[in-house]
Amino acid sequence: MKEYKVGVVGATGMVGQRFVSLLENHPWFRLAALAASPRSAGKTYEEAVGARWAMPTPMPGEAKKMVVMDAADVAAVAAKVDFVFCAVDMKKDEIKALEEAYAKAECPVVSNNSAHRFTPDVPMVVPEINAEHIEVISAQRARLGTKRGFIAVKSNCSLQSYVPALHPLMRDYGVSKCLVCTYQAISGAGKTFETWPEMVDNCIPYIGGEEEKSEKEPLKLWGHIENGQIVPADKPSITAQCLRVACSDGHMAAVFVSFDKKPTMEEIKEKWAAFSGPAQELKLPSAPKQFLHYFEEADRPQTKLDRNLENGMAVSIGRLRPDTQYDYKFVCLSHNTPRGAAGGAVLLAELLAAEGYMG
Repeated sequence: MKEYKVGVVGATGMVGQRFVSLLENHPWFRLAALAASPRSAGKTYEEAVGARWAMPTPMPGEAKKMVVMDAADVAAVAAKVDFVFCAVDMKKDEIKALEEAYAKAECPVVSNNSAHRFTPDVPMVVPEINAEHIEVISAQRARLGTKRGFIAVKSNCSLQSYVPALHPLMRDYGVSKCLVCTYQAISGAGKTFETWPEMVDNCIPYIGGEEEKSEKEPLKLWGHIENGQIVPADKPSITAQCLRVACSDGHMAAVFVSFDKKPTMEEIKEKWAAFSGPAQELKLPSAPKQFLHYFEEADRPQTKLDRNLENGMAVSIGRLRPDTQYDYKFVCLSHNTPRGAAGGAVLLAELLAAEGYMG
């Protein structure tokens, strides 16, 4: 695999910091540009971030002295890189315009933002689940008038725990309906306990826009390409409730599910244990060797113990048992910043590179 020069647009925020951290010593990708708002532009990355560095590992040396560029200076940033990761904090229409500007500058964009998730010809991909959706990029390029440039996005962090657990069960058993309650860490809001002291010993039963994303985005993941667009699936029916809880990292989900053809508990566990996807088959650098891990212990998975499983890129499942209203219920856990945010975007970029879209 060739080495790709990579930029991070929105580099000073928490997800941007995670991108910078994940790119250190990456076997395929080399950090070549950092971009952020005008107030950070012209400063070194170390100066721009300062005490706001929130990662558990030190700021990479290659990034510290790199001068931050203005994210709005699209031509200058695009000239330095082969593609960019985007994690900006802007209004939705501004994000859409910025990402399209990069794509039209023939600079592919792999985005952590939600702005383009429901643009019909923009693939929203979890590489283990719907890698084939990247084939819609040819139609998107035709619309944008580009040869190299395109936008690809990752799905919302709340989905990353329960959708991977449901996916291996759908073909043989048909998931008919699902109720999910998510318990989401504060880093999903770009916060730490130092910056959000109100969350200590607290739970907030509302995360703006999260329930709609949690109900609708899975249907796009399970959709199909038709006439140059991704047509969302019409089932299963999903209802969600999303809570912010006093954990630093890790999103947990309590899942209740019914099937068209009810499997046994052993059949479900066998499907989970055997499941792998293109990310594993292609041996992508960031892919977990075992995507889904089932714990037989009654008190697992636990956020503090299990969120970093396989570098935070695997999904933990436990407490599978019959339910009185649905067929079964179980609990899932994923790390919201590696798998759920920057790590999922890096894995998507690896898939796109392996399949020749970054050439």
